[in-house]
Amino acid sequence: MNSALGRDAREDLISRGYSRRQFGRVSALLGIGAAVSTGGLAFPGRSAIAAPGQARTLARPDLSGMIRIGTNECWTGPFPAAALAGADMVQHGNRYEPSDLRQRLIDNVATVEKVPVSHIVPWPGSSDPLARAIVTFCSPTRGVVTADPTFEEAWVTAAWLKIKVSKVALRPDNHYATDVRAMLAADPNAGLYYVCSPNNPTGTVTPVADIAWLVENKPAGSIVLIDEAYLHFAGTPSAAYLATQGKDVVVLRTFSKIFGMAGLRLGLSMARPDLHERMMRYDGRMQSGALSVVALAAGGASVLLASDIVARRQEMIDAREATFAHLKSRGITHLPSNANMFMVDWGKPAADMKAAFAAQQIDIGRDWKIWPTRSRITVGSASEMKSFCSALDKIMV
Repeated sequence: MNSALGRDAREDLISRGYSRRQFGRVSALLGIGAAVSTGGLAFPGRSAIAAPGQARTLARPDLSGMIRIGTNECWTGPFPAAALAGADMVQHGNRYEPSDLRQRLIDNVATVEKVPVSHIVPWPGSSDPLARAIVTFCSPTRGVVTADPTFEEAWVTAAWLKIKVSKVALRPDNHYATDVRAMLAADPNAGLYYVCSPNNPTGTVTPVADIAWLVENKPAGSIVLIDEAYLHFAGTPSAAYLATQGKDVVVLRTFSKIFGMAGLRLGLSMARPDLHERMMRYDGRMQSGALSVVALAAGGASVLLASDIVARRQEMIDAREATFAHLKSRGITHLPSNANMFMVDWGKPAADMKAAFAAQQIDIGRDWKIWPTRSRITVGSASEMKSFCSALDKIMV
């Protein structure tokens, strides 16, 4: 098998139990280069859940004529000041680095989050560092533990690399928060414990105190990865302080949600420098170093807009609570949520309801295998949620 991995990366993988036959899969996963596999190449992604072993379809369906409340995007674009900063960079797109945009983003995040500059690394979104954290800290002998349901990227990555996955079901008696003690019991020797808070798809928050407990009680050599993609929508405390204390944590953020930059592809991780060094050894730092100057400029401006963040959060809450009131009036069960999404239990196959809403020109979210009668609904604008409620009334006659 050919691989674009460097010698240090290959030696690291071998020392942790990976086989040389897996090098190509690691290379393909992290976008390092072409890899040849005797078993055929199937790129990781959500399509692999539905059709394992088939090539991932990169094209997304054209939903431009529909109300789009299915993929947890923000209902609007970047904050105006951020959009202006990004637009200004377009005319300087002939330069790889028109100015110190990457460092400016890092400095601004450090100021807002009170995390050392040395602990912050930007990425093209947050899925890349999530996947490479599994490569880095898991292995054929040390698996990954997650809640169920949760964001599936960890499952897909682990399956692609043939790494053990342990799933801990969310329970109503725990308010559908991630049960960190059950996670540790599920695999006391895992390499990575993944906590998405607020959780996708439920929007439920795992208390930072619970996360800190897991960090203190996890096995040596493992990490706790805290995915805070939806934190700004909740306005709840961050676990980033654990990184400043030198703990074995990686905290992920993305600009795809409240900052309205999903298509611009920008995220970041916060962790001890040595953990980042281990994560970056596989691709020569290219994924973190070759970022769009438009995204860097918009992201660097966004993080400083505290009042805009609060206002956008409140706009989402108002639309969400109005929708909850309508669901209650119809006797339709939903889970409580602290984020820009929620789960509705239709009492019938969720796939059928998705098709019914599509016929009304509304794209709602998917279901998870553990909950086949529940759909994830993204909170859109007030007018979009009114349209959702009107379509619901037509469907649930």
